[in-house]
Order: sequence, then C-alpha cells, then structure tokens
Amino acid sequence: MRIPTWVITHRDLAAIPGADIAFFAGDITQLDAELRDAAGDRDVWVVGGGSIAAQFADAGLLDELQVTIMPILVGSGKPLLPVAHAGRPLELVSTTPFPGGAVEHVYRLR
Repeated sequence: MRIPTWVITHRDLAAIPGADIAFFAGDITQLDAELRDAAGDRDVWVVGGGSIAAQFADAGLLDELQVTIMPILVGSGKPLLPVAHAGRPLELVSTTPFPGGAVEHVYRLR
C-alpha cells in the first residue's frame, strides 16, 4: 500500500517518478482538508521540524504530539515548538523507551 506524502517547502522541487509525493507551499490550514481526505479513517502524521508542527498547533490542527528525546548533549538549541501563543496544556498519554536510550513521549493537546 502506498501512503501519500506531502512535503511542505518553499522550493520548487521536481516530481519523483513512481512516488506518491506532493509538494506544498502556503497556509497549512488550506492543506489540512486535503490531508484528512486522503487519510480517510486513519491518522494524519506530521513529521518535520518544530516550525511545521507549530503552524499546525497554532491553527488548532494537532490533537497529539509525539516527542522523541535523544540522549545527546548539544548545549543550547531552539524551542521544541515555537508557537505564537504559549500556555496550551499538554497531557502525557504514553512513554516508550527504545534501545540506545531514546525515549518517545506522546502528549495530547487539550
């Protein structure tokens, strides 16, 4: 089964022969209906940097957040989700440890 994939980008990228990949630039709220329609009764999974997830969160389009923590010290860094309005409570619903020390936390956005 092929899973359709959208790449959110501002660059002009060439199509990949045989791949079910669409490229999108613009307001993610316009993309949301297309994603949900393609997903049917399955979940829509957004994978990307914090700025992409923050756009979905700011638009109220996230209901769950999966955060995987890698046991690497990097000094300083960027916020996990650079949302426009902080303060939305998160509820931890599960934690999964992986070999090698990574831990995934799944949060529900209330």
